[in-house]
Amino acid sequence: MPELPEVETVRRGLAPAMVGARLVFIDQRRPDLRFPFPENFAERLTGRRIEALGRRAKYLLADLDDAQVLVMHLGMSGSFRIEDENAAAPGNFDHIKPKDAAHDHVEFRLSTGKRIIYNDPRRFGFMQIIPRKTLLEHPLFRNVGIEPLGNELDGAMLARLFAGKAAPLKAALLDQTLIAGLGNIYVCEALHRAGLSPRRTAGCLARKDGRPTERAHVLARVIREVLEEAVAAGGSSLRDHRQTDGALGYFQHSFRVYDREGAPCLRPECGGTVKRIVQSGRASFYCGECQR
Repeated sequence: MPELPEVETVRRGLAPAMVGARLVFIDQRRPDLRFPFPENFAERLTGRRIEALGRRAKYLLADLDDAQVLVMHLGMSGSFRIEDENAAAPGNFDHIKPKDAAHDHVEFRLSTGKRIIYNDPRRFGFMQIIPRKTLLEHPLFRNVGIEPLGNELDGAMLARLFAGKAAPLKAALLDQTLIAGLGNIYVCEALHRAGLSPRRTAGCLARKDGRPTERAHVLARVIREVLEEAVAAGGSSLRDHRQTDGALGYFQHSFRVYDREGAPCLRPECGGTVKRIVQSGRASFYCGECQR
């Protein structure tokens, strides 16, 4: 599933094409994705101007000029691509894998002549239309945690969130009601940079009086670093993720532990080997020597 950096990459790719444009035609090619489309989906969007394109956790949020928000989730395999009917035909690039048009489920035609096509082979993505004034109370968002790229995330916040928790540190970091958008890949990478084992209890980040430990400050800093580096790299393309121009993300080439079981640890002078364990049904990759 695309994680926060992949969704943020998609947002940044779509924003220049979508913001300020009107939706002049919506071609909805099936009645549902993971869930049914909202009633009169195409009719409700036609003619609307896109005022802003944001992100909350792993959701894309298109603010419309009628105070509604088009909420879009990529699911497991969803992606958007931008086509321009006024542009010359694109060249052939071997690194760009064309999408099967059979899985093009929604096309948004914009007043600028651009087309935004949503492709989703597995159909685990979905779209909703929600009034802006009730967005935060909607079931999709009312229990969503803090944004890891926002100003709230620091060592003190981690200590407050995790104080007294006996759950493994990795499980707590993946809890979307605490921190929004963190996924398996980037949690593994952040824990390695922080030198923390995924087996540690989450409560280790808070002292008895609730103040943050030094590890909490380090972990907050490296979470932000890993996410920012991944966004700059266009995300990680392991299976389905593509940027809006069809290009692959390339942060996977910077993985230090994720999917590197048996490989040497990349921390200088460590000498350890990357291990793989399963926690709550998900693979955790870490170095048993330098992550304690």
